[in-house]
Amino acid sequence: MAVVLIVDDDVRLSQMLKSFLEKEGFGVELAGNGREMWERLRTGSVDLIVLDWMLPGGQDGISLVRELRAKKGPPILMLSARGEDEDRIAGLENGVDDYLPKPFNARELLARLRALLRRQGQEEPMAQLRFGPFRLDMAARRLYANGQERELNPAEMELLMVFAQRPRRVLSRDTLLQILGGEDDGRFDRSIDVRVTRLRKIIEENPRQPRFLLTERGVGYRFEPTQTDS
Repeated sequence: MAVVLIVDDDVRLSQMLKSFLEKEGFGVELAGNGREMWERLRTGSVDLIVLDWMLPGGQDGISLVRELRAKKGPPILMLSARGEDEDRIAGLENGVDDYLPKPFNARELLARLRALLRRQGQEEPMAQLRFGPFRLDMAARRLYANGQERELNPAEMELLMVFAQRPRRVLSRDTLLQILGGEDDGRFDRSIDVRVTRLRKIIEENPRQPRFLLTERGVGYRFEPTQTDS
């Protein structure tokens, strides 16, 4: 599954794009500045970067592009309110793979990301995920077991989508806290364990079925959609 890292200090725009792209089957990570971008890149695999030109923290998008290219980073689509030809050319000359001026249409952004994936020889993100007797329709956010829909509340579905978009990756409670958008306090941290327990009751209710949500003791959780050992 393709994972997109959105680097933009506009929280409202980033959250809107995250919701839109996840419905289209992408995994999405967020960063508000260059420091957070490097942290995300160190903790997981990223296939594409959507990078804003103007960023806080002393580094603009162009300087980050130069560093990413020096490290042979993933393809970059740059966003900018600077729509002049000179700015677009500067971005492309410094290693940007594509450039989209603000404001933009989300469907155009999606088409450009898919084109970058095809250019890299990668598949587009999955629309469905099968594991055991289950089929997760990631676009419609529906879970089916042996053809019958299973009811999940919004919190359970959100957690399942997070794991499905990051298969076989160990996700710490802190990481889950950031992705799910909760407040950094003990109550929410403990509620993640509660959510995992509830989700397990749904997807691991049959003891003869494989276990899909595995606990990495002292670290977090890992989703194994093809896990066969209990």
